[in-house]
Amino acid sequence: MAGIIPLRGLRYDERKAGAIKDLVTPPYDVIDREAQEGYYNRSPFNIIRLEYGKQNSTDSETENRYTRAADYFCRWQNESVLSQEEEPAIYLYRQRFTVAGQEMERTGIICGVKLEPYEKGVVLPHEETMPGHKADRLALMQACGANFSPIFGLYSDQSRTIDRLLDQVTVDSAPEIRFVDEWGQGHRLWVVKDPDVLRQVRELMEPRPIFIADGHHRYETALNYARENDAAGHVMMTLVNLYDPGLVVLPTHRLIVSAKVEPDELLEALQQDFLVERVSERDVDGVLAYMAKKVGLDSPGGNKNGWVFGLYTGAGNFFVLQLKDEKIIEQKMPADRSPAWCRLDVSVLQKLILDNVMGIGQDALAGGAAVQYTRDAGEAVQAVEEGRCRASFLMNPTGIAEVTTVAENGEKMPQKSTFFYPKLITGLVINKF
Repeated sequence: MAGIIPLRGLRYDERKAGAIKDLVTPPYDVIDREAQEGYYNRSPFNIIRLEYGKQNSTDSETENRYTRAADYFCRWQNESVLSQEEEPAIYLYRQRFTVAGQEMERTGIICGVKLEPYEKGVVLPHEETMPGHKADRLALMQACGANFSPIFGLYSDQSRTIDRLLDQVTVDSAPEIRFVDEWGQGHRLWVVKDPDVLRQVRELMEPRPIFIADGHHRYETALNYARENDAAGHVMMTLVNLYDPGLVVLPTHRLIVSAKVEPDELLEALQQDFLVERVSERDVDGVLAYMAKKVGLDSPGGNKNGWVFGLYTGAGNFFVLQLKDEKIIEQKMPADRSPAWCRLDVSVLQKLILDNVMGIGQDALAGGAAVQYTRDAGEAVQAVEEGRCRASFLMNPTGIAEVTTVAENGEKMPQKSTFFYPKLITGLVINKF
């Protein structure tokens, strides 16, 4: 199924570009203007100039963020700031990070993956996308003819055969790149060129479908680009085993900017389908812990049981909403959706609360003005306090098995259903078509 190829990746030459920690960034879609400015100032060779360049008031069709990226990209190659791998390789990438006080490590394989339409069932999406993001990424790809950031993909290898194969690489050699980033996360990269290892990885990956964890817009952009460019038949991905102990999914919380009901009316309306409990907790972390406990997610390996949401309406008022009965899902969720989709927390929130109670339907969600998103629960509370939104809903995380089941059914989750933590770094390897 999945067609995996090694890449002759472009990588920074630190002798000319400077320390790699000053050259990389997180993915473009989590970078605001302040962070963008910071990366510009960090190094004249920072990947931000390629991946997410500044827009100027004087920009035109012939001079803009995309043409400037292409100019930088060409110049850096000519000046050997970026050097291409002499032989095809895959890249073993390990990120070390901390979640809830626990140190963890996630292993990925950076490689080329053959582009396949979703309907073939080889590469499977799990989330809806928005047209504006795809137009931006396509313009960049057309200007530069490259992937600057890898798409985050998942594959299933319960026996961890591929992991054991690549573990041997780390035993036999030191990483070519090792650094700690601005968030204290550790990064190590091995360049794997052994033909026998490359062959084994390719053969072991071949029967497995790939699930897109993050980067749906970039994958769909690459598909569109490949229709006009035969040489762009593969896209760069970082592939992580679904059974990697370092694979972490965190929730994305919902900020309600506009709705058709007032907070007091909302609480009354919610009582039709939910048990509404005002909680004494005044700390958002305490509320999240209580929510997790209510559904059995308060211990490692716990199985989720039930549907629970947090609601903050301001002035220290936290509520926990618990669906009264599973039968409500059978009665009120869309009949044209699978049971797996209907049982997702994000689906239940979207249909039973946002749509049915608050009057925020699919069109309003797609418009982006009615609901905003944040991964920071503290920010979700602060936004209400500062009047930037009317209320916020706090979420429990989506389970990995839920993601893959929905994707295998050929369905897509609502926007911002998952947050795979941490994000992949941009700038370690570049794939030039």
